[in-house]
Amino acid sequence: MTEKSAAENMLAWLKTQPEIRNLRAGLCDLNGVMRGKLIPVEQAAKALDGGLRIPLSASSIDIWGDDIMDSELVYATGDGDGVLEWTGRDILPMPWMEPPSGLIPLWLFNENGEPFSADPRQALAKVLDDYAGMGLTPVVASELEFYLVDPHATRAATPKSPVTGRPVEANSVLSIDQIDHFNGFFNDVYAASAEMTVPADAAIAEGGAGQFEINLIHRADALAAADDAMLFKRIVKGMARKHDLMASFMAKPYLDRTGNGMHIHFSLLDEKGENVFDDGSDEGSDILKYAVAGMLAAMRESSLIFAPHLNSYRRLKPHSHAPTTICWGYENRHAAIRIPGGNHKARRIEHRVAGADGNPYLVLAAILGAALEGIKAKKLPVAATIGDNFASDVQHLPSDWKSAISAFENGEILPLVFSELLRKLYASCKNQEYAKFADQMTDFEYNTYMEIT
Repeated sequence: MTEKSAAENMLAWLKTQPEIRNLRAGLCDLNGVMRGKLIPVEQAAKALDGGLRIPLSASSIDIWGDDIMDSELVYATGDGDGVLEWTGRDILPMPWMEPPSGLIPLWLFNENGEPFSADPRQALAKVLDDYAGMGLTPVVASELEFYLVDPHATRAATPKSPVTGRPVEANSVLSIDQIDHFNGFFNDVYAASAEMTVPADAAIAEGGAGQFEINLIHRADALAAADDAMLFKRIVKGMARKHDLMASFMAKPYLDRTGNGMHIHFSLLDEKGENVFDDGSDEGSDILKYAVAGMLAAMRESSLIFAPHLNSYRRLKPHSHAPTTICWGYENRHAAIRIPGGNHKARRIEHRVAGADGNPYLVLAAILGAALEGIKAKKLPVAATIGDNFASDVQHLPSDWKSAISAFENGEILPLVFSELLRKLYASCKNQEYAKFADQMTDFEYNTYMEIT
């Protein structure tokens, strides 16, 4: 189907949805926040045909929505516009809105038609082009963890059960009962996922009270898989509001409960459609091991992508079911990279470092880009870790935000993956956010020192 006929199908579909009066047209910024415009439904054709424009700087603003002050896109160049183009994905219903609305997913191009390299989706597309050039196709799936919390509390507080009316307090790992309490919410999430063509799979109760995980089915299209993760987060948040709840993908909403991760599974197909990670053994092929070596080599400098916020580093603590050391292992859920067991034909890699607060496009680009550099280098990794990797003497992930920013700025592998512009903007964004947090004085700090010193 041509892009023109696909757009015509979308416009025809809108005519069957008279309750939709306006649309959201947006793209994903560096922090994973959707930025864009609200348009009347009559402007849908314009949006689908590349008729919308937006400042290029909109793709790279800080978490509070402020300009990055040293961005070359703002004052140095007059804050010029780029062109928003349709990604080709269907207009996505948003049934939790009243009245219902829809989302037109877009990405950013320069005025001359070239991809804008600091757009996170474009960054992932470039990595995938590199794979295609080697005759390889990543097959990707994600697992996203989130908390349902009380929307009326000023700090994270467990939600009230719609069944009992009492707060959920137990850390009910894999509890069917805890899922049953929120059955209406999950039914609506699955229905909306089906409408938005997001392949939601199994749901489980996770380690924290009110914490859940839903897996997304694998795709042989990593761009679509990243789209799925972004859209899934919108579905969960939207349906939570509909049920008088709030959903949070914050890495560590509670200090005393487990954090939210985003685990990425991937394998690689060759031009014959065969999994190149499978060599018939339990260990996997040399190509799998080369990919592991590449990801391990880039992991420290990639940590700012996997853990992009101040709060992210509260999740990466020893004995918290989140990795802290740069290691890999077979069937080891505490390792940064896990090789799951099972049928050798489905041999794959699970990357377990990223928090659910990460930008799926950047996370996938960093993982797949590093893996590809490893495959090119054809170097085997260090020996797989067995047992408790928290006690290991191998290299550790950065334990704080500032160290991660420094590792990103001084990295040697990510410059082969991301454009110079994206890396500069991302580092500037994180330095700006760090500085703003550093300027805040907490009540705890004030109360500790005010009288005693």
